[in-house]
Amino acid sequence: MDVRSNSDKTLVVGVDVGGTNTDSVLLDISKSSADAVLASYKAPTTSNVTLSVHASLEALLSKSDAKPTDITALAIGTTHFLNAIIEKDTSRVEKVAVLRLASHSFSRGTPPFADWPRALEKIIHGHSAIIPGGCNIDGTLIGPVDEAAVREQASIVKSKGIRNVAVVGIGCATDEKYHQEDVVHDWLRAELGDDVNIILSHNIAGPGLLARENASILNASIMNFAQRTIRAFIGAIRRIGLQCPLYLTSNVGHLLPFSEAMRAPIKVFSSGATNSIRGAAFLAKSSLSEGGSIVIDIGGTTSDVGYLLRNGYPRLAKTYTDLAGVKVNLEMPSVESIGLGGGSILHVSDSGYVAVGPDSVGHDLTTKALCFGGDVPTATDVAVALGTDVGSAKVSLPEETVTKANARIKKMLEDCIDRVKLSPEPCKVILVGGGSILCPKELAGVSDVILPEHAGVANAIGAAIAKVFGAAEKIVKGSGIQEGIEEVKARAIQNAVTNGGYADSAVVLHEEVSGVPYTTDQTLIKVEVACVADHERMHAEMTHASVSDELVDQVLYEETKKHDIQTSDEDETDNSKSELSSYTPTVTAAGEWVLSTTDLRFLAIGCYILGCGGGGSPYAPFLHTRQLLLEGDNIRIMRIEDLKDDDIMPTVASVGTPAVSIERPGGNGVLYAMQAMERETGVKFNRLVATEIGGANGVGTLVWASTRFYDMPVVDGDMMGRAYPNFEMVSQYIHASSVNDMLPVILCSGSGEQVTIPAPQPDAAAASLRIRDACVGMGSAAGASGRPIRGEAMRDIGIPNTFSLAWRLGRAVAAAQQAGNVADVPRALIAAAGGERSAEVLFQGKIRSVKSTLTTTAHSLGEVTVERLADSEMETDVDKIGEGLVEIVVPFMNENLVVKGKMKDGSEKILATIPDLIFLLDTSTGEAVGVQEYRYGLKVTVMIMAPHPLWASERALEVAGPSAFHLPYKYQTALQYTKPVSVIDEFRPKA
Repeated sequence: MDVRSNSDKTLVVGVDVGGTNTDSVLLDISKSSADAVLASYKAPTTSNVTLSVHASLEALLSKSDAKPTDITALAIGTTHFLNAIIEKDTSRVEKVAVLRLASHSFSRGTPPFADWPRALEKIIHGHSAIIPGGCNIDGTLIGPVDEAAVREQASIVKSKGIRNVAVVGIGCATDEKYHQEDVVHDWLRAELGDDVNIILSHNIAGPGLLARENASILNASIMNFAQRTIRAFIGAIRRIGLQCPLYLTSNVGHLLPFSEAMRAPIKVFSSGATNSIRGAAFLAKSSLSEGGSIVIDIGGTTSDVGYLLRNGYPRLAKTYTDLAGVKVNLEMPSVESIGLGGGSILHVSDSGYVAVGPDSVGHDLTTKALCFGGDVPTATDVAVALGTDVGSAKVSLPEETVTKANARIKKMLEDCIDRVKLSPEPCKVILVGGGSILCPKELAGVSDVILPEHAGVANAIGAAIAKVFGAAEKIVKGSGIQEGIEEVKARAIQNAVTNGGYADSAVVLHEEVSGVPYTTDQTLIKVEVACVADHERMHAEMTHASVSDELVDQVLYEETKKHDIQTSDEDETDNSKSELSSYTPTVTAAGEWVLSTTDLRFLAIGCYILGCGGGGSPYAPFLHTRQLLLEGDNIRIMRIEDLKDDDIMPTVASVGTPAVSIERPGGNGVLYAMQAMERETGVKFNRLVATEIGGANGVGTLVWASTRFYDMPVVDGDMMGRAYPNFEMVSQYIHASSVNDMLPVILCSGSGEQVTIPAPQPDAAAASLRIRDACVGMGSAAGASGRPIRGEAMRDIGIPNTFSLAWRLGRAVAAAQQAGNVADVPRALIAAAGGERSAEVLFQGKIRSVKSTLTTTAHSLGEVTVERLADSEMETDVDKIGEGLVEIVVPFMNENLVVKGKMKDGSEKILATIPDLIFLLDTSTGEAVGVQEYRYGLKVTVMIMAPHPLWASERALEVAGPSAFHLPYKYQTALQYTKPVSVIDEFRPKA
């Protein structure tokens, strides 16, 4: 923490309150690295963290010559607020009312708390409502807010006695014109008074409606407890005699003034790992690698491994983060955690295999470990047996056990490091934490292992050196990008000043300029800055903070936690209540398959596999369909063979950029497009067909066939049998004389806009361009309905039983997960696909590199390289598949296109090409990995599956084979297609 004041004081205190220990450090920031540490102290954490902080500060000051008045600032990092939520402590976690601003039925299918664990929802869900409002991601209006509706909801909130309200508007992050959340705040404040906390989601997190809403709800639920705790911290400061400002450290390593932490305690939830990484950077500054380093923080129970960037901050997670089972989109450090710590217990099997952890003696190490006279062999005992001087008793372990345990510890750390690294090049590792003695001196893939002085309190040092943070972002239209960057930078600096920083000390940490998918003239600009803290201004604000004399004079005591609601069967899913491998779906005697939530889970997993890396995640439509079933609706699937000649059905899909769908999920675009197509063609639909089974559209199609909407069955089949990136890559076009046989296509925004792409069009490319332009004009997302198909034609041109196939693939994965046998997923998928002639494992290894770019048509274009595992890394027979291959390369354009194998002699071999279904599975879960999720170090299985024979025809290869993607390969395959067994045929009651 840098200091800018009129005095010459340079002493700061950093405190990190962990689940086991509270660490504190006195730092002279005029010095660097270990020389800056004047004193440090480590003590057990109590249930009352204020008691821990108070005791730690007193002990720390007693170890130095510094007086309380010499301290310039105090920064505290704590996971205390998060722990209250994880523990479901109802004495600290409160009810929340959620008001979502979303007109035109957007997001109605995924209401607040839709993806929450039921036990936690019971504690926090006080009230929720979806009311008019919302903006598109380009800032245009979806619908105005309704004052009467807001005041009506305020009355309900007041009647229920709820003290916390979260206001969440669609598109609020880019709402620079209407400021809808702020307007609603003012109306609520007038109705509810000043004693109710009102949280606006744009102050909590960025784009991604459901995840931002979840973060806002969690923040609101813990707000009163956080305010009590922070006021108690201020009381402790005054009691000790400190005359300095209090800060809390954020999840990304910055200072939050106490007032900001009171408003947004969720930004403090995971500061511990970040503080350790920042502290490691400070202590090992002279040894840091130009390209970044790995930090390993080994504690008593777990080890956290993160990547330290050149700027001294941790690499942040690029995807959603899970907090207490709730998906949020907060900025968090990208950290891999494993169950390895000083207290990890050794387990020796009858065969002599030695496992380390994940169970641990924790803070009982000093009484239970062998080296302290106990009777439990731990990881620390292994280090002592190898020569480390720890403890008070001799360790007697068999030499073979020590050797195997040390090898296991080494392998656990090496695997974790490999998942965190950005490249295969050897990296530097910095060790911190009290358990650093466990780490071997040499690790594979590591050039140097550095153990800096004071590594045991690196987390507290990280808190002490933090700076004030500011960020801003904006979508710029047209060519004014440079002016936009300057504007966004100025706003980021102003935000930092508001949080207590000096404007003239701002340093840009991150600047991002990227095109908005599906647009040609919109650019997203993001800027993040760090500033030196203005401690005098912050202390002046704290001096005026409302802290009662009781908090200053109170006698601190241990707190009692309260757990009114226990985890119950309601928190269990269908997947955990029954044996999935023997699950029986509901099929009526009439031959209709009535879906359950278990069926939906199978379909979501299977559809993502059939997406072949593309198609988008089925997660949001899965939540929507599940919500329909939970609310009493039903969804039915019928056999393609049972279609009557005169049945009429449209092909439907959602189209657009993922950037819109995550912020503006759902909506009735597809429904309105279907209704418009009925009016256009003068027919009434009685069946529904998915355009593509792969990815989100496979599950999403089920929504519109439910009893909530059209109340008609979905055909067990689609027009692709997978996912493809282009409009014309459908079986309908393969059989057509021209693209005009597929027209008209109608697109609807869901908010009143409609565009019809009529026949005639000169060719498929022209039709595709018209569809894309219409989609962009609707905010880059729309529902689409294609020209209706008669039952007779669908039986001839449809790809049959694709929902059945998705279901079987998903069941295979889910059953293996339930049985704890994910390594068996490839074998199970081959069986589900029809046997060894229909699907094959080509390779298993870890991703070494990913190259990706976004085309002007919003296609993800690139390639992923998967390298063979080292002999020491191979754990299963699948790891050994692909003898002679060193690595494989998979080019992709939204979907995976080719598998190229590189042999030991340097030659290349084409192992598979499109239209074979090429997909990558995460070996840790068995589930599909989309191209947007490819990252270095991820261990994957590369598989292929035979396509429907239609796609191997000469005409189909011209439309969707290698040449259609400008690839110089001829399609050849040894696979043979097996028609999927219909779920209806298998489970239909026998007469």
